[in-house]
Amino acid sequence: MQIRILSTAGAGVLQFLNYLGELAILVRDTAYSIRVAPIRWRLFLRQVSEIGFRSQLVVLVTGAFTGAVFSAQTYFQFHRLQMDSAVGAVVAVSMFRELGPVLTALMLSGRVGAAIAAEIGTMKVTEQIDALRALGVHPVDYLVVPRFLALLISGPLLVAECIGLGIAAGYFVATRVLGVSEAYYMTNMLKFTMGRDIKMALIKGLAFAALIGFIACREGFKTSQGAVGVGRAPTEAVVNASLIILIVNFFLSFALNIIFPAGTY
Repeated sequence: MQIRILSTAGAGVLQFLNYLGELAILVRDTAYSIRVAPIRWRLFLRQVSEIGFRSQLVVLVTGAFTGAVFSAQTYFQFHRLQMDSAVGAVVAVSMFRELGPVLTALMLSGRVGAAIAAEIGTMKVTEQIDALRALGVHPVDYLVVPRFLALLISGPLLVAECIGLGIAAGYFVATRVLGVSEAYYMTNMLKFTMGRDIKMALIKGLAFAALIGFIACREGFKTSQGAVGVGRAPTEAVVNASLIILIVNFFLSFALNIIFPAGTY
C-alpha cells in the first residue's frame, strides 16, 4: 500500500517537473526567436486585434460589475463603523493590487488561452506544423512569437481598462446610489492610492499575460489523439493557466510588496 502511494506521488512529481521543463524550453525558444528571427508584424497586429481589441468587452464588463459590487459590499460593512469615506480608498487599492489584474487574467485565459490552444492544437493534429517545418519555417517563430508579443502588449492595457472602469463603477454606486460624500470619497481615494499600486497592477498584468501565452501554446503543441485531443487542449490550457495565475499571484504579491514597500511612490 505504501509503495503504491509513493509510486503515485512520485509519478505526479515527475509529471509536474516534466511540465515545467517543457514550459522552460518553450520560454527559451521564444526568447531566442525574438532576438534572432524577424518578427512577423502582420501576424503580430492581427493577434493584437484578436487578443486585445476583441477581449475588451468581457474585460470591461467584468471590471465594471466587480467594482460596483465591491463598492457596495464595502459600504455595507464600513457604514456600521461610520467609515463611509474610506470606501473609495479600499475599492481603488483592491482593484489596482488584486481584483483588476487577476480577474482580467482569468478572463483572458478563458477566452484567449482556449483559442490559442485550440488553434495550434488543430494545426498539430492536421500536420500543418510539420508542413511549416518542411517549408523551413520554425513553428515558434510563426505561431508563438506573434501571440506572445500581442499578449504582452494587450495584457497591461486590458488590466488598466478593467481597473479604470471598476473604479468608475464603484464611484458611481457609492456616491450616486448609496449617498457617500463625493468630496470625501475622492480625497481618501487619491490619498491612499499610490504610484506603487499602479506599478503592481501593470507588472502583474505583464506576468499573467506571459503565463497565459506560454501555457496555451504548450498545450497546443502537445495536442494528440485527433479531435479528442483538440477538445482537451483548450480545457487543459484554461484550467492550468487559471490555477497557475492564482498561485503565482500569491507569491508575486509578496515579492512586489518587498520591492515597493509601504511609503514609496
